[in-house]
Amino acid sequence: MAAEATLSTPPTLTSLRAEMQDELVTRILPYWMHEALDERNGGFAGLILDDGSVLADAPKGSILNARILWTFSAAFRALGGTELRATADRAASYLSAHFLDPVHGGVYWMVDATGKPTDDRKHVYAQAFAIYALAEHYRATGDEASLVRAIDIFQLIETHGHDLVFGGYEEAFSRDWFVLADARLSAEDVDASKSMNTHLHLLEAYTTLFRVWPDPLLRTRLEQLAELFVTTIVGEDQHAHQFFDGDWTPVGGNSMVSYGHDIEASWLLLAAADALESPDLRDRVKDVATRLAASALDEGMDAEQGGLFNGTDAAGVLDTDKEWWPQAEAIVGFLNAFIETGDDAYLDATHATWAFTRRFVRDLEHGEWHRRVSRDGRVRAGREKVGPWKCPYHNARACLEVIARIDARGTA
Repeated sequence: MAAEATLSTPPTLTSLRAEMQDELVTRILPYWMHEALDERNGGFAGLILDDGSVLADAPKGSILNARILWTFSAAFRALGGTELRATADRAASYLSAHFLDPVHGGVYWMVDATGKPTDDRKHVYAQAFAIYALAEHYRATGDEASLVRAIDIFQLIETHGHDLVFGGYEEAFSRDWFVLADARLSAEDVDASKSMNTHLHLLEAYTTLFRVWPDPLLRTRLEQLAELFVTTIVGEDQHAHQFFDGDWTPVGGNSMVSYGHDIEASWLLLAAADALESPDLRDRVKDVATRLAASALDEGMDAEQGGLFNGTDAAGVLDTDKEWWPQAEAIVGFLNAFIETGDDAYLDATHATWAFTRRFVRDLEHGEWHRRVSRDGRVRAGREKVGPWKCPYHNARACLEVIARIDARGTA
């Protein structure tokens, strides 16, 4: 009877907050503090398979390591605790010792299992995550060295990457900061001069850095990034276009949609406007953010099963699988849209996405979250639990953001 009563009770913000805090502190963070440590070489494992198998000699990516640093810094700032602080400091030490280039500055793309560089490209996407992580580490701990490193990388990006003619940033550089012809983050991407993805993560990085270092140039660049999304990156179809030529002409097909990026951008844009404390910018950003959230709700939400579809390819074909990170971003983004608009449809989508995630995406046997499941929740085999792209940043951040938003709202 107790189980039936629980199932018949509608979810509330109070229950959502409690469940996501429990997920964060009993499952996500402990996995990375214990299962994902590399005790032999230092830092964290570069690759762990979905069955828990650790590939000890796997290379380690700067994106993974920066995201771990951000996660534990943000968790320590929100929750306190010596173990969270120690893990954040471990991540900061490893990133600084093995990914920071002592000669040319910035962070390498990849190192081997022992920490020696194997791919010394300077992709702006990776530099953005290093800034994001180091600034958050300073914000949480007061470690001045992390702030200095974040500022140094910001200045390198502005010196070498900023496009003075068309705005925005070049994507990829050699170790010594010459522009590379191939700007792709992975083989799945379009080789384009500029991408939404890099600029979105520069936006979040610059937002966090600005909160602790309100430099005038940084303010200008953060405002310009927000304006790019308002005027250029988000198209008339109410989606964030993925790839662009140098002059911001979209390439790669306008049918290519990432629902996870749309809903993620919807709340990150508002966070940037709030950090800048610009009411006029916030009004314009809120209009775009609301339209992005509406499109994700209307087109990307699985009304039958719950959860957010991955998106559509260049031909407009829908990928109905559900990766872990769009579910995390949907929980935050739909909750944020509900708070901004008062529309209960967004709140329903928040609960439905968490219900799907809680049931199917969490790995109850091996810990953390599965990378990808089918529309009806079947785990896609052969995916990693930890890897260059599979990290604790999206799901841990979703938990932290939900807790903060519900606490600020002060209501069930």
